[in-house]
Amino acid sequence: MNTINVTIKDRLALITLNRGKSNAIDREMLTELSDMLHNINNDANIGGVIITGKEHFFSAGLDLIALYSYNEEEIKSFWNLFLDFTAKIVAFKKPMVAAINGHAPAGGCVIGLACDARVMAEGKYIIGLNEIPVGIIVPDSVFQLYSFWLGRAHASRSLLEGKLFSPEEALSIGLVDELVNPASIMTAAERRIRKYMAMEPNTWQQSKLNIRKELIAATAADQSATLDTLLAQWWSPSSRNLLKMIIDNLQKK
Repeated sequence: MNTINVTIKDRLALITLNRGKSNAIDREMLTELSDMLHNINNDANIGGVIITGKEHFFSAGLDLIALYSYNEEEIKSFWNLFLDFTAKIVAFKKPMVAAINGHAPAGGCVIGLACDARVMAEGKYIIGLNEIPVGIIVPDSVFQLYSFWLGRAHASRSLLEGKLFSPEEALSIGLVDELVNPASIMTAAERRIRKYMAMEPNTWQQSKLNIRKELIAATAADQSATLDTLLAQWWSPSSRNLLKMIIDNLQKK
C-alpha cells in the first residue's frame, strides 16, 4: 500500500494516512482505505479501528492539485468513488475512532465525521467543511453526515460560511469529543475505542447500524442529480479560476 500504513495489535487495527506532507486524498488513497476497511469489516480477528495521520496533518482533504488536472470522465469517476467511499465508511459496523493529530479540513473532516468518536490534538489546527469557499458544491450525503453530529441548523450555518473551527471550538459544538496533548492522542484514542470493543460485539454493532439507519440510507442513495450539479459548477469559469488561484497559493508553500 502506498498511501496508508496498517498495524494490528490485540485485535485493534491502526490505519495511518501516509501520503505526502498533508495526506491529501486522491483516488489511490480512497481505494486503499475502502479495500482495507472492507477487509477489516470481514475479519473476525479485528475488533476495531483507529484512523490517524502524521506530523501536523490528519488530512488536508481532497488533492485539489491532482483533481484540477482531471478531464470530465476522470473527475466524474473520482467523485463517484468519493461518494461510494463515504457511504461505505458511514456503514462500517465495527468501532472506529479518529485520532485527529492535526489539520482536518474538508475531506479530512469527512473521514473523521464517519467515525464513532473523534479525539483531537490541542494546537493551532483547523477542522470543518470549507468546500463552498473553494467553489465545490457539497453533496447531500456529506451535509447529512455533518448534521448527524452538529444538528441541521448549526451544520447549515457552518457549511454555508465555510467555517473552519479551532480544536476548542470543535469540542464546544460536538464536532470532536475530546482534546488532548498531541503526545497523548494515541493513548486517548485507544482508551476510548477499547471501551467500545469491550462490549458484546453483535449488540454494539447492530446498535450502531440502527442509530445510523437514516444516515446510511442517505449516503447510499442515488446522488447522480447532485453530482451533475456539482460537476457543472466544477467546470464553470468562476470555479476554475478560484481553484487555480488556490492551487497557485498551495504550490508556493
